[in-house]
Amino acid sequence: MKLNTIKYILLSSAFLFSGCNKYLDHEPDMRAEINTVDKVKRLIASAYPGRNSLAMAETYSDNVEDKGVGDLYQPVPSLYEWKDIIGDDTDSPTSYWNSCYEAIAAANHALDAIEKNDFGEAVLPYKGEALVARAYCHFMLVNYFAKVYDAKPGASNDSPGIPYVKEPETVLIKNYDRGTVKSTYDNIRQDLEEGLALLDAGNGLWDVPKYHFTPEAAHAFATRFYLFTAEWQKVVDNANKIFGGNFTGKLIPYNSTFKAMGFESARTAFAKAEQPYNLLITETYSGYQRWWNNRYAMGINVFQNIYNGMTAAGAKLYNFGVSYGAPHYTTYLWKEFWYVTNPTANTGYPMLMVPVLITDEALLNRAEAYAELGNTNNALADLNLFASNRINNYNPSTHAVTAAKAKEFFEVADEKKALVETTLQFKQIGFMSMGLRWFDIIRKGITVKHNVIGNNERETIIELKPEDPRRIFQIPQEAKLAGVELNPR
Repeated sequence: MKLNTIKYILLSSAFLFSGCNKYLDHEPDMRAEINTVDKVKRLIASAYPGRNSLAMAETYSDNVEDKGVGDLYQPVPSLYEWKDIIGDDTDSPTSYWNSCYEAIAAANHALDAIEKNDFGEAVLPYKGEALVARAYCHFMLVNYFAKVYDAKPGASNDSPGIPYVKEPETVLIKNYDRGTVKSTYDNIRQDLEEGLALLDAGNGLWDVPKYHFTPEAAHAFATRFYLFTAEWQKVVDNANKIFGGNFTGKLIPYNSTFKAMGFESARTAFAKAEQPYNLLITETYSGYQRWWNNRYAMGINVFQNIYNGMTAAGAKLYNFGVSYGAPHYTTYLWKEFWYVTNPTANTGYPMLMVPVLITDEALLNRAEAYAELGNTNNALADLNLFASNRINNYNPSTHAVTAAKAKEFFEVADEKKALVETTLQFKQIGFMSMGLRWFDIIRKGITVKHNVIGNNERETIIELKPEDPRRIFQIPQEAKLAGVELNPR
């Protein structure tokens, strides 16, 4: 829950899923007060998760390694071995689950108020925002806590999804049906497409637009959604509605502005709302920035061989990676701020501003879609625009991505496959520590390998293959109280 927004009805799905007593400390029902467009607008500001999934997504992925030494902050050691996490500690899967359903509850109360009041056309952009925010939270949950959507023609997608909550809670105990992955995706699609139409037709007057689902942010989310459903033309169409499809000057300026700033200034600027590449930023309670010295994080192998590895462009991508002393490395993107609750004692919470939707991702989603559609020239144009912002001293005559270079680099004969692989490589390096690699891992069926260094310093390799049930995060134990079926193990 955002710290600077109004409180809303608290007998909600968030209470049912978390069982947290803090919800009993507040006014139980404020729906009668949601009687103006301004109050709807303020309520929807709470329709965004107040926790992030950086730790769970990154530690499950191939962006981390066992360094042999370092701190053992939980839940990182368990996440590294793909074990179920018990408890709702900061940055745990349970805390993210609860936070998403808190956000969904806020969206549902706003939508309920819109349904029951005659607010006129002025409220329609905020209705669109609430619908897209609800879709986004359910999308994130289904891709962590359910089997990945199978986009192949004829696939049933009949495995359990996640509860799709569309109504405010009016009873203390309510049982929930997970439905199926298909039904979850169908509901996401309905909310997303209805919300997009309202956002595109309206003109929401947000105080800080980057903290809300504006049309640009909603279309960026749509490119991610349609990538999972393999609707390639819809990926392209939605990307083209962001800045008219022209991303020049709108990407993260690693090798230009940020390089000139220096690492510390660039880190401060990275998550700022005024940055054109940030389309949606969320304020989250998180200790993720502190984990660079964890035993299971970026080490020398990931730092040298992936983050600073050679790419299909024939050069490395420029980044801010630094070492705090081997074997501890970091992308140096995240800057924590301290939310003070007691100035005298200096107590409070570690917070991160997290750009959860950026132009760079939308661009590379479009590049992959173009490749899948057989539009090689446009795919290469997008890949080279990204490369021109990420390769140090970029020179198109030597650094341009070509189909021939991509095929040779990945040792494949198929042009489409080579360009898709190039896109995935750019995304893994370009979005390291941003939690996005996990989506490509599950979507493309990539096996994750983790090294494990034993007490005798002998190294072994453990694997997480595409059909391994541990690829699906376990439903929080507390959800059983609401009749939610746990994932098989």
